[in-house]
Parts: sequence; C-alpha cells; structure tokens
Amino acid sequence: METLLHRDALTRFGHALSDPTRTQILLSLRTGPAYPSELAEAIGVSRQILSNHLACLRGCGLVVAVPEGRRSRYELADRRIGHALDDLLGLVLAVDPACCPATDTEECC
Repeated sequence: METLLHRDALTRFGHALSDPTRTQILLSLRTGPAYPSELAEAIGVSRQILSNHLACLRGCGLVVAVPEGRRSRYELADRRIGHALDDLLGLVLAVDPACCPATDTEECC
C-alpha cells in the first residue's frame, strides 16, 4: 500500500512539473506565499491561465489557498516541497536536446 501512495505522490509531483507555467508557480512559491495577481504578473500569464494552473496544483496537493478577507494567498502545502525543488535545481543533468525539445514534452524519450 505504501508503495502505491509513494508512486501516486511522485506522479502528481511529476505532472505538476511537466508544465512550464506550473513549474514557475512552484519555483516562485518556494521563496514565500503570494497572491494570484502577483504570480500572474511575475510569470507573465493571464489571471485565468494562472487560476487554472493553481487549481491543478491544489488538486495535486502541492499548494494551498489561505483565505485573507476577500482574497486568498497561495503557498506551498508543505515546506519540504520547497526543499525538494531546491534539491532538484541543484542536480546537474546531461540532457540530449533532441530528445526532449522545450516545446514538446510529450515526445520525451
């Protein structure tokens, strides 16, 4: 049972990181909470696009919305997610650019 839970958690994390916008949201939130309008501006996407990606990240259990009056701020669901992202950023990977072009992650080998 534990193996299935681990696999599912890693699959959700991988799904979140498979999209550049979601990856940027997670990287932005690792330094601290933010409001959707701030995230949209910093990342350079519309608020609607950001909202869709935040919904996905909430569904994956990676971010939470914290109500503040009529607004909500977003933060990582667990501080260890930020540490995991820092660890991933520290990895040095040998990447074959022909294998995983930046514009077509579906074709990755």
